[in-house]
Amino acid sequence: MAELIKPRRLSPGDTVGIMAPACWVDTEQVKAASTILEKMGLRVRLGDTLFKKHGYLAGTDEERAGELNAMFADPAIKAIICARGGYGTGRIADLLDYGLIRANPKIFWGYSDITFLHAAISRFAGLITFHGPMLIDLGKEDLHPLTVQNYETLLRPSVLRYTEEISPLQVLVEGEAAGPLVGGNLSLIVSSLGTPYELDTKGKLLFIEDIDEEPYRVDRMLNQLKHAGKFADAAGILICDFHDCEPDKRKVSFTLEEIFDHHIVPAGKPTLSGFRIGHCSPNIAIPIGVRARMSTYEKLLACTEPGVEA
Repeated sequence: MAELIKPRRLSPGDTVGIMAPACWVDTEQVKAASTILEKMGLRVRLGDTLFKKHGYLAGTDEERAGELNAMFADPAIKAIICARGGYGTGRIADLLDYGLIRANPKIFWGYSDITFLHAAISRFAGLITFHGPMLIDLGKEDLHPLTVQNYETLLRPSVLRYTEEISPLQVLVEGEAAGPLVGGNLSLIVSSLGTPYELDTKGKLLFIEDIDEEPYRVDRMLNQLKHAGKFADAAGILICDFHDCEPDKRKVSFTLEEIFDHHIVPAGKPTLSGFRIGHCSPNIAIPIGVRARMSTYEKLLACTEPGVEA
């Protein structure tokens, strides 16, 4: 794995590139959400993938990977924000130019299916990236001020400090731990196992989230991560939002809390749950790769530095 480097902060007047590395999007929704970035003093450049449809994808694999490579190469673009996730980033991971990305470090931002690209870019380009709300999230009716504030920290760098002032946190395993932050969407983390992009959790703080997965599916994925040693390797574990992960096909079910007890608690690593990170409102951004510490006694997650160079 390459030594991690930070992207530079944004300044008023900087250009932000918007693209769709996975599924296609509603372009009118993207245009409307872009106005929020413009009100922050940023310029917005809409990528060609926003206007393409190839099955359920925003263009072919070559088109999406080509645009992402081009945005990293373009010196006029200072940040790349994913319009949405869905499915498809795993298909382009081996088409990216990681040497190019490392030579042109800039903010890369998204979550959900974008998890695969976070893992790939971290491993092969050594760039700190951001697990944060995507552009279409800015167009939602229930847009939370903290969700917007995430973007403002890219202009005015700050250090993430998550306490119960944001949301109630529950202790699953007592303790304190420190290490770089890694993780994202549970389904995507599991899909990386056995590939060159497999997530390394050794000595790190692992955070997980997901959406629309029934408890038995969450059970299956956590069981796989457990057997892959990902919980045993981690320094600490952060359980984030599992949105609409309710029983449907199997009405008689374990609760998510019981499943966490089955698969995560036995690892004995400090574990907190309840973080508003993922498919939720607010959706708090996480700088992937930045060192942080967690304490169940303080009910705290705190980064040691900003995710961008000042």
